[in-house]
Amino acid sequence: MSDLVAIIYPTEAKAEEVRQRLFKLQKEYLITISDAVIAVKTEAGPVKLNQLMNTTMAGAASGSFWGLLIGVLFLNPLLGVALGAASGALGGALTDYGINDDFMKELSANLQPGNAALFVLIKSITADKVLKEIQDAGGTVLKTSLDDAKEQALRNALAKATTEPTAQAAPPAASTTTASNPAA
Repeated sequence: MSDLVAIIYPTEAKAEEVRQRLFKLQKEYLITISDAVIAVKTEAGPVKLNQLMNTTMAGAASGSFWGLLIGVLFLNPLLGVALGAASGALGGALTDYGINDDFMKELSANLQPGNAALFVLIKSITADKVLKEIQDAGGTVLKTSLDDAKEQALRNALAKATTEPTAQAAPPAASTTTASNPAA
């Protein structure tokens, strides 16, 4: 069974950085990802999906191949390529692979403009090692299908990243104040 995790990041670049980290972890066999999509709320309002696989282009490519093959049989390969590419592109556009597009757009509709949500469909995971690798990126959990204990561990790991920079920024401010008091 696969698990869905959706995390909000302040920018599309930050969401892409985390997605690339997850792909690196997949090469190390720490996580198996079925799908990873970034949904971005644009300034104009609609949600744009940045998917791994463009099904329209894949459909057009395979359709043109089969159209060429059929066209050769009927002595009109150019017409076969054109019709095959058109029908393949249409079929690809109507195909939804992985996470449901409407579901992602519906969840992302409430994002602030410029924010991005990373949707990851996970087949298997070594949770402690993966969390250690992505926790410094921060983020806010939007939705998961994880059990309560795993979801809380994810929330705690991401929350730690947002509180640590604030705690690290506080000591320099205190030392500046201490240094300015003797001069006063």
